[in-house]
Amino acid sequence: MMTDSTPVSVDLQIKALSQAAGKLRAALLPVRASLPPNTLEELSQLESRLYRVSQEVAAFAEERKNLIALTEIGQVVNSSLELDQVLRIVMDNIIKLTEAERGFLMLRDESGHMTTRIARNWEQESLNESEYAVSRTVIQRVIETGEAVLTTNAQEDPRFGGQESIIAFNLRSILCVPLKVKNDLIGVIYTDNRIRTGIFTESERDLLVAFGNQAAIAIDNARLFASLRRTLAEVTELKNMMDNIFASIASGVITADIEDKVILCNRAAENILGQSIPQILGRRLDEIVPTVAGDLLPRVQAVRMTDMRIADLEITHTLPERGTVDWRLNLSPLKDAEQTTQGVAIVLDDLTERKRLEAQRKLFERMVSPAVIQQLDPNSLALGGKRTDITVLFADIRGFTSFSETLSPEQLVSILNRYLAAGAEAVLDEEGTIDKFLGDAVMAWFNAPIPQPDHTLRAVRAALKLRDRIHELHASLPPEAHLAFGVGIHYGDAVLGLIGTEKRLEYTAIGDSVNTTKRLQENAARNQIVISQAAYERVQDCVDVRPMEPMTVKGKRESIPVYEVLGLK
Repeated sequence: MMTDSTPVSVDLQIKALSQAAGKLRAALLPVRASLPPNTLEELSQLESRLYRVSQEVAAFAEERKNLIALTEIGQVVNSSLELDQVLRIVMDNIIKLTEAERGFLMLRDESGHMTTRIARNWEQESLNESEYAVSRTVIQRVIETGEAVLTTNAQEDPRFGGQESIIAFNLRSILCVPLKVKNDLIGVIYTDNRIRTGIFTESERDLLVAFGNQAAIAIDNARLFASLRRTLAEVTELKNMMDNIFASIASGVITADIEDKVILCNRAAENILGQSIPQILGRRLDEIVPTVAGDLLPRVQAVRMTDMRIADLEITHTLPERGTVDWRLNLSPLKDAEQTTQGVAIVLDDLTERKRLEAQRKLFERMVSPAVIQQLDPNSLALGGKRTDITVLFADIRGFTSFSETLSPEQLVSILNRYLAAGAEAVLDEEGTIDKFLGDAVMAWFNAPIPQPDHTLRAVRAALKLRDRIHELHASLPPEAHLAFGVGIHYGDAVLGLIGTEKRLEYTAIGDSVNTTKRLQENAARNQIVISQAAYERVQDCVDVRPMEPMTVKGKRESIPVYEVLGLK
């Protein structure tokens, strides 16, 4: 009685019955005369039927074994999406299924050529490239026809016997099948045995073709997974780069949806608004910046409605934490992939510090000659100076001390500024450098920091302009405020540079020529322009003068020849 229901045990039991029938028939041959008619013939037929059944069961058992193996291998192959791991599993299982000596898996590369991706032997070891000796003829036939190729002895196969590679590499049993995905050939599986013939059968071929179909899908899935992973890595890298760029933008960037709710902002916006990003995201614009809502929201609405950007919108307002601030905004429509406006992007710049510095610079330019400012390099400021030939001009208001006793400080400063302005304008008209205002006096020089070949003549023209402007100024002042200037001009060398300390610097001129000029001015009469001999020699062809008595001034052993300037020739 048969107790094992597996195809293998059934096959063994049927074979045993067939053998028993054969033995019984042999044993009955001596007594066949006493047997019923046709007994031996029936035993012989039973033996033949049992043998055929045994063969069918054996074939069924082989097919069942292959199907089970194919199912198990399919599960293993599809258990991973790592391409290299899938290729290794595929190759090792193929060699195990077919009992091949070697196995090669080739895939099409981006240029369309077949490239060996993995090569393994029956010991599950990877082959080096020196062992890649295969039949290109067989592989090419599979590529061209898309059909499997099986040869039990390539050396004698009329299809391949004459091929050099088969002869040179001593190739014998070869089985090569295509790898197809949706009828597209993506590669081939090539197995061989260089020693034994006839190891591959049609059953192995069919099995390998079926397995190749599963393997092709697994390989294609692994490729797609690798491609998606690369794409994800590229997208992630791009996103990280964009996040870094977005975070590093000096301008504040805010995007708001059609309901004016903030959906994105960067660190610069966080600093400008004085609020953290979690406090900003998801809130309405008028909640975040209520002090500018009246100016901002109508323009945001206009951008959404017209799809037109608004550039360089400047708003001055007050923040509780910072006081008065100046912002510049650029508004642009925020569009999706279909170019439909979904909100507004706002680029925000805080101009508060810049405007403060600009105001300070303008004030500085009113205090220091623009020519001097342009010559100063903030990165290389150092105490000291260099010797330069200059023409120095001193102008002092005559009678100012006694006049000041009759006015209030406010009135006095107002009138003083008008006289000093007249002096400053006369100097600047001739591109001179105003060094400083000394109470009711002006000190200036020419030929520095920008060289001026006619610098002494410029000083004389400035003095004459000052005299004319004082006359014009008298027309708008009461008689008691009609003051006058005394002017001294001298030519010589001086040291020009930064004087003082690192905390308080002054760009000025120091030298005997400066002191001499001041002494000339102190000895000048009302509305008189006194010029030294050194200065006169440089302009004598251009200026009308009247010789004066040499002046004895403090600090000089000898008298100084001087002239009064009357006008230009």
